[in-house]
Parts: sequence; C-alpha cells; structure tokens
Amino acid sequence: MLLNVRDLDVRYGRVHAVKAMSLNLAAGEVVAVLGANGAGKSSLLRALLGIERIAGGRVEFDGKDVTSWPASRRVKEGLVLVPEGRRAINALTVEENLLMGAYNRRLTSAVKKEVDEVYDRFPNLAARRKSRAVVLSGGEQQMLAIGRGLLAAPKLMMLDEPSLGLSPRLSEEVFVAIGELSREKNITILLVEQNTHRALEIAGRAYVVELGRVVAVGSPETLMSDGTMLEAYLGQGKATSAMSKRLKVAS
Repeated sequence: MLLNVRDLDVRYGRVHAVKAMSLNLAAGEVVAVLGANGAGKSSLLRALLGIERIAGGRVEFDGKDVTSWPASRRVKEGLVLVPEGRRAINALTVEENLLMGAYNRRLTSAVKKEVDEVYDRFPNLAARRKSRAVVLSGGEQQMLAIGRGLLAAPKLMMLDEPSLGLSPRLSEEVFVAIGELSREKNITILLVEQNTHRALEIAGRAYVVELGRVVAVGSPETLMSDGTMLEAYLGQGKATSAMSKRLKVAS
C-alpha cells in the first residue's frame, strides 16, 4: 500500500474532529472521501500532510512511518495537498505561483519541462503565465493549484474540494483534468469532494465519513446502490437510480 492510515485521531480542544479513522490507498488508485460539511474530511487531509497535530494513530506512506514527520518532509517524499480555496498568492505571477510547488526541488531543466507540461494541460494558464494570479477566474485558480501540486512531484496528490465554488462547466473541466492525471501520469489521488456523483464517476473506491468516523467504504456501484446510506449521510437520495445506471454502463 502507498498510504496506510490506522486509528487516526485529530482534536481541536474538546472537539474530536477525526475519530479512530483508518483507510488505505494502493499506488495508482483514485479514492474519494465523501461526507457532509463538518464530517472531518479536511481535517483528515491536513493531518495526513502533517499541518494538523495528530492526537493518536499511525500514518505510513510509501512503506515509511511518517506519523511524526513535519509537513515539509512529507511533501519532499511525495505526499502533496491541493488545499480547499486554491490559496494562490495574488501578488505573484502565475509562473511564480507554479514554481512555489517546486520549492523542495532544484530548478533544473526537468522542472522547467514540467512547467511547460502544466501549460500544455491548462492553456489558460499559459496565456497568463506573466500575469499576476489575482486576474485568474475561480476555475483558473483551481487549475493553478493543481499545477502547483504537480510541480511538487507527487506520488500521492490529495485534493480538498476542487470543485467548490465553480460553475458546472468549470467543475467538469477540473474533474476531467483529475481523471487524466490519474490515467496519464499514474498519480495516486485522494479526493475530498461534496459533488458525490461526479467523485464516484472517477474514483475506484470511496470512504463515507460522518462526524469524524468512517461509516461506509466500497466501490461506487456498491455505495450508489445503497439509497438509505446516501440519504442518511450524504443527502443524495434523489437521482441515485440514474447515477447507478450510469456507473453500470461505464463498468
């Protein structure tokens, strides 16, 4: 397993945000983490990266126990987070923002080639490479955040709500890009996303969390066929049968 998490606990004072959560990802997988607001999804990703203190449990990445490692060391090892809200630095240019993703690496010809690959993947960024990030739309900022994550040379890319605040068209472009990264670059992806239907279309497995606990895990087909679970934990009771049919046709 590339990532193996056992009995992870995260607390904020009296708030127990993540409760004995366990999950795993094999290399090359796309795995979704689904749940309502406040379920502990973002806290999970922040703890895995090492920017949230772990109150208990164990995190193994690429065969190493990284539980006590600082975030910088985890990123250098290939564990990368694309955070919610994109976090572009508006005063810097698009290219400067991208190169921030490679801060743990030497600025070599290989890095410059990867920058060009990001521009090939996201032509809108190429057209604005010398412009400040403040001029980018929400969708372009999300593409910039993904590109910045790619420059960190990830083995595992964690994406926190990549479609949040985007129009349906831009959201679809982002999901297409995520699917392409998995297929073409064989990057393992852990996706936190409230767009349940779209996340399950690109994920091979999914964990459903509620109040900091894993309440269900399985294939998209299995989870979508459980209407009671969707209604109770995700508020997705409507359109379940239609989505299940689409998954069966795609499989």
